[in-house]
Amino acid sequence: MKVAVAGMGYVGLSLAVLLAQHNEVCALDVVPGKVEALSRGESPVRDALIERFLAQASAGERHLDLTATIDPRVAYADADFVVVATPTDYDPKKNHFDTSSVCAAIDAVREVSSDAWVVVKSTVPVGFTERLREERADRRLIFSPEFLREGHALADNLHPSRIVVGVPSGDPDARAAAERFASLLLEGADPSERTRRTPDGSVGVPVLVLGSTEAEAIKLFANTYLALRVAYFNELDTYCEVRGLSTADVIRGVCLEPRVGSFYNNPSFGYGGYCLPKDTKQLLANYQDVPQSLIGAIVDSNRTRKDHVAEEVLERVEVLVRAGVPAPVVGVYRLTMKSGSDNFRSSSVQGIMKRVKAKGVPVLVFEPTLEDRTFFGSEVTHDLADFKDRCDVIVANRWGDELADVASKVYTRDLFRRD
Repeated sequence: MKVAVAGMGYVGLSLAVLLAQHNEVCALDVVPGKVEALSRGESPVRDALIERFLAQASAGERHLDLTATIDPRVAYADADFVVVATPTDYDPKKNHFDTSSVCAAIDAVREVSSDAWVVVKSTVPVGFTERLREERADRRLIFSPEFLREGHALADNLHPSRIVVGVPSGDPDARAAAERFASLLLEGADPSERTRRTPDGSVGVPVLVLGSTEAEAIKLFANTYLALRVAYFNELDTYCEVRGLSTADVIRGVCLEPRVGSFYNNPSFGYGGYCLPKDTKQLLANYQDVPQSLIGAIVDSNRTRKDHVAEEVLERVEVLVRAGVPAPVVGVYRLTMKSGSDNFRSSSVQGIMKRVKAKGVPVLVFEPTLEDRTFFGSEVTHDLADFKDRCDVIVANRWGDELADVASKVYTRDLFRRD
């Protein structure tokens, strides 16, 4: 079967590699550098497993029928499925996801093929797929949310928690296509998943083929629940920090309750990254005319957390000023959201950085993956020794062992040394 994938970010590239194990796959991107990298057998995103699979394929140790192009006519010609995995950033002015890249990708598909089934993998507002089908009279549109972690996208596709595909009710052709697409994802998954026992006692990967609007809601509600956990444990940490309690002890005691669980509980500067900030805001926007209190509180809590962290950092600066240190420098250790990631987008430490800079405090950034010499007006260095020497306070959303020799300078809430 021929599959085209539009968009070579974490989602698109991991799916392309997964499906290329058993299908002919052509990956498309508008950025020539990404296409050139993949054509050389190199990953344009930072994901260790994707890099390993591509290296093994280049060495002839693994079969991947995978090509890359910037030409839609090459990618979409004779494709049975086209997976759209283009970015959908949240537009705060419109209070809505910017779905223009998805619509443009679908337009490009239809210029080449009217028969291909288009599977939207990009995160979209609730009701988007059904509305697009009606506006365009295009019955060959279905939606399938992704549930991936940055830096672990291929691993999560190989070991999926569930496969969800959304189709309109009363359309047997769309349902059959959805079931075929789900079978492709299952075929690409690690063979061990076929005998895995799920928490409800069933065997194998749960597959849900349901309404497209329900599938869209699953994505946004799932990510908002994860944001809720982050916000909850961050507020627990704020309380303990202000009251002088041991956050780690309180979290361990709370999480020994089986119904709470010891996961997604490590304090941070706030939730961030590709998905959680925009998905929570989009879900809140979808609540227009629907009563709610909790969803709005989750979004507000993330802002409050950043305010608190920035105040703690500024207090340390003030202590240094009172001690006679002229113009203390605050260092930002890594702009990335998570360890092992190269994503800066909406990382929580940026919110801290902006609040600190707004008070006139000089900021120096250590980010070895950033080629630019400045970031939002602050100097960027790749020299860790120089960074540690010049900074009086270092803020780190996630700890790095290379900071051990200057631990007294570091402000972090990374208590458990993990994401």
